[in-house]
Amino acid sequence: MAVALFHEARRAWRCLLAPLLLALITSCSGKNDADTLFDDHRQLLQTTLGVEAEPATQPENIAAFPDQDERLFDIPDIREGLLDVYALRECEITSLIAERNNQLGKVAPPSQRWLYELEIWRRLHACWNSDVPDSLDDEDRDRLQHLTESKTRRLPKASWNALFGSSEWVDNFSRASEPLEPQDSPPMEASLDALDYLRQATLNQFNPNWHPDSSTLEGHLKTLQRTPLTARFLRALQLAAVRLDESATLMDTALTESRACPMNDATTLSQEHIDQEHSHYIERLARDAGRWLQAINDLLDVHTVSRPAVETYRRHWLSLTHDDAPWTRFQKARQRYESSRRELRARCDTGGDRKDEEGRT
Repeated sequence: MAVALFHEARRAWRCLLAPLLLALITSCSGKNDADTLFDDHRQLLQTTLGVEAEPATQPENIAAFPDQDERLFDIPDIREGLLDVYALRECEITSLIAERNNQLGKVAPPSQRWLYELEIWRRLHACWNSDVPDSLDDEDRDRLQHLTESKTRRLPKASWNALFGSSEWVDNFSRASEPLEPQDSPPMEASLDALDYLRQATLNQFNPNWHPDSSTLEGHLKTLQRTPLTARFLRALQLAAVRLDESATLMDTALTESRACPMNDATTLSQEHIDQEHSHYIERLARDAGRWLQAINDLLDVHTVSRPAVETYRRHWLSLTHDDAPWTRFQKARQRYESSRRELRARCDTGGDRKDEEGRT
């Protein structure tokens, strides 16, 4: 009885540990499911074409996002005496300033500081365009004008800092993120809605009739943080570009070495499940990454200010047109792969001799 229980317990432990060991081995190999899919597809090409592939090249990781002092604007506080602010009490800014200067206000996240800057500008703007200036003496009227103009100039920088100072936004560019996997179902629509809300918030920062909502803003930022789609898409594009180039080289080599169809069976490749899964992944990556990067660029385009380090990062990693950006490299590699694939299909669809009929091995 004791022996039977011992063997039963040992079998149970094996069932429990097997998936854990598999996960550990996968982790130590440095590969995720996307890389495995590309490896399986390359192996299929080697087997079908009878061509030995060169060792796989590891794609470079995405660059580190600019440091905080490189991506944010320095916005010094405007200091006014309590009596000077009190003189402008009809502008209804004294309570706002008090909230900003209390302990909680000093540690508020960037998004909340932006809401403060937005609200104080709106009150100053409304005050300056009301009858209040007529009731002020010259010194207080000049002070109100100076505050309104200063806050107007600062608001675009405050909007920029609210975005690029938030951990939710910065985490979207994390180098530790894995490439998007074939079975992943990221919240694309919710994340695109979040980007669109941030874009609308920036576009309407000087529109007194547009009213931002704190909880909505924070909710959208949390959506972006939960799934760092930017980094995952960039890393997937990097990986796909390298692997598609390698596959194209395999096909080009086979076509060069044989004047006939280099496959023993012209239908084998297209009917393989791995080949179909590979095609679906590439199509999905092209569709979703394109939509995502366009939305990112649409958001950045509406900001009227920027920082040099961010512009450099954007050009090299987020651009849809720059030659060295992941999206452009992916598109070029995909075009080359599809061109080689079409040539292979055309060669084999003509009904010509197979390479084994030429006496090749």
